[in-house]
Amino acid sequence: MTRSTKKLLNTILIEIVLITISFIFIMPIILAITMSLQPPEGVFSFPPKFFPSSFHWKNYVDAFNTVPFGRLILNSLLIATMITAGKIFTGTLAGYAFANFKFRGRNFAFSFLFATLFLPAETIMILPLFNLMNKFGWVNTYWAMTIPFMASATNTFLFRQHFMTIPSSLEDSARIDGAGPMTYFVKILLPLSKAIIGGATIINFVYAWNMYLWPLIITMEDNMKTVQIGVRMLISAESANNWGIIMAGTMIAVLPTLLLFFTLQDLFVRSLVRSGIKE
Repeated sequence: MTRSTKKLLNTILIEIVLITISFIFIMPIILAITMSLQPPEGVFSFPPKFFPSSFHWKNYVDAFNTVPFGRLILNSLLIATMITAGKIFTGTLAGYAFANFKFRGRNFAFSFLFATLFLPAETIMILPLFNLMNKFGWVNTYWAMTIPFMASATNTFLFRQHFMTIPSSLEDSARIDGAGPMTYFVKILLPLSKAIIGGATIINFVYAWNMYLWPLIITMEDNMKTVQIGVRMLISAESANNWGIIMAGTMIAVLPTLLLFFTLQDLFVRSLVRSGIKE
């Protein structure tokens, strides 16, 4: 066997393994789509069908009629967008401060911030956070669902590590040309960080979109709840035994995050490979 033949066989074998693993991961989504497009009698048919023989779109109509998904999607979209924008804004500024400025207590502050990454914040802080929101009069408002989550130690750490890979000679050149710290940050550092910002945007948006416990506790009215709670409402409703409608509601909840990922997937992949400028 020649060397080129062996290399070709290795490539084919690796691709077969990767396709198999990808198929295993995407199988639940395919099954959910199939179930969402089947009538009730077809959902539990045996042997199970991975592809529907006909499209029963009525499940999606019934899901919208059972739960106000339109309002819940709007709530989730608004909350996820505000949290993502807040985290990117505070994360880039804090990361820039830790990476490019020397001030007293910088290492201690960053170490303290880094330690908080290991704390289950949503579990520990949920009761005092609820009491604080109640004192502010923010219960059942968008403020309570967004402002406490607009800063993140993870984003600060991520952007700080990325900014430290940017050559300091760029900052020196910018200062020689008369640029101040914020001019350098806005006009040079951020444009060089599009990939990492795109990756962080996807991660933060999916995190905020999938929040369940805090919106469930802090909201008192159905029109303020999020789409994730809507899926739970759908399971509890009269159609609890109709998994076609439940899967239709689940696909409605998943679709925006899939669209965002496929839109920004190039930036997400580039952020993973960390193709930064090296000095």
